[in-house]
Amino acid sequence: MEIALKPFILIYHLVHYILLSPKRILNYAYSGVLAIIDKISRGKVTKRREAKQAEYAAIEEVQRLMSEQVINSRTKINLNTEPLQYFRYKARGSNGKIFNGTFEGPSKEEVTSFLRNEGYEVLEVTKRKFYDIDVNIGGKFTAADLSFSLTQLSTYLKAGIPLIDSVRILEKQSEKAEQRKVYQKVVYELLKGENLSTAMAKQNNKFPNLLVNMIKTAELTGDLTSVLDDMAEYYTSKEETRKQMISAMTYPIIVLCIAIGVIIFILISIVPKFVEMYEDNDAEIPAITTFVMNASDFIVNNYLIIIIAVVALVGIFIYLYKKVRGFRKNVQLIIMHVPVFSKIVIYNEVYNFTKTFASLLNHGVFITDSMEVLSKITNNEIYKELIAKTIINLNKGANISESFKGSWAFPVAAYEMIVTGEKTGQLGLMMEKVANYYQVLHKTLVKQMQSFIEPLMIAFLALIVGTILLSIVVPMFDIYGKIQ
Repeated sequence: MEIALKPFILIYHLVHYILLSPKRILNYAYSGVLAIIDKISRGKVTKRREAKQAEYAAIEEVQRLMSEQVINSRTKINLNTEPLQYFRYKARGSNGKIFNGTFEGPSKEEVTSFLRNEGYEVLEVTKRKFYDIDVNIGGKFTAADLSFSLTQLSTYLKAGIPLIDSVRILEKQSEKAEQRKVYQKVVYELLKGENLSTAMAKQNNKFPNLLVNMIKTAELTGDLTSVLDDMAEYYTSKEETRKQMISAMTYPIIVLCIAIGVIIFILISIVPKFVEMYEDNDAEIPAITTFVMNASDFIVNNYLIIIIAVVALVGIFIYLYKKVRGFRKNVQLIIMHVPVFSKIVIYNEVYNFTKTFASLLNHGVFITDSMEVLSKITNNEIYKELIAKTIINLNKGANISESFKGSWAFPVAAYEMIVTGEKTGQLGLMMEKVANYYQVLHKTLVKQMQSFIEPLMIAFLALIVGTILLSIVVPMFDIYGKIQ
């Protein structure tokens, strides 16, 4: 009798463990999220402290160089029309560290001269071979990078440090090799007599079009530091919005991944053992158990095909989304019509549009030029079409508001504020208010979504785990009846 009851005792412990799995999963996931958030917050404090220390040290160093008349002794590089060649160099920095890098210049002598002017001890400069591939890929500046760099640059300029030397400091501070190379190229262009906006525009889209256009406007008005401060604030706000979205998606993704892992483990490791026991005891198998058994067999026998198929589908989706405009537009249309997510996307797009538009208008950029810039910085095809329609209407002499009237992708409140701004002649101020309003709405909606996801994930896990449990427990009654 004791031997007959052993399977039931095993089932009892298994059911007890599985029933508690959703709670354990959520607790572990929640603890992990809290740990990640705590680590990020501590990292922010440490980064701010390090940035401030680096800022003070850099200012002191440049002021010392200025007092020794080292900076003033540097001469501009002659504008050279020779075609650029690609060189690889080895140099020793002021801290004694030897590093390798690549640079483009008209000649070996000019590259060597430039590096020496930058304070490096040049050890070697050689022309790159055709097979010499630069491994430093990327280098594009993120919103977080720009927020930090623009704040630093504005601080240096306000302290009376020349623009070229301010960019040199950013180069020395940069921890990313490819970004350091970008700053070197900017300094090189500045020494040739180019404006900052022109020097940045020549860096193969490493800097956003919005920033380049704003700096170009600032150079015309002579108010560079003010624009740098405004753009630093803009990219700080944009980075905060991005982190909020990442934070909102971290919890459900972690829980979902753990849940899928637990379910696959149960189907692969536990269900087959019970199937063998049922077959040995000639138990009657109900439909739900048959379904779970078939799912288990399919995963065990085809797991490699499943993994390859999932990876291939994800890869194809990403490729089509990035390369095919029609596919990208359809995906965005679907997302923008899904409850909750639709408002999050729309509020975020309206915030980015109005915030950027306000910055452009407040710094004297013409409306038509502003629309050209806005069309290049958004990745949403629906808003690209709205902006293109606005440009056409402006060329016809119509108002901006005509393009957004009745559009499902542009809230009525934002449209009415545009109309008010046009009537009062304070469109820039109205756009700032719209941006602030929808930023608050976006933050509130993201928090609400976080609160909504937790019970939804619990219900999802309960449904899946309950189905598996039911498929395992039901045949037990048939075995127990035969024992009786």
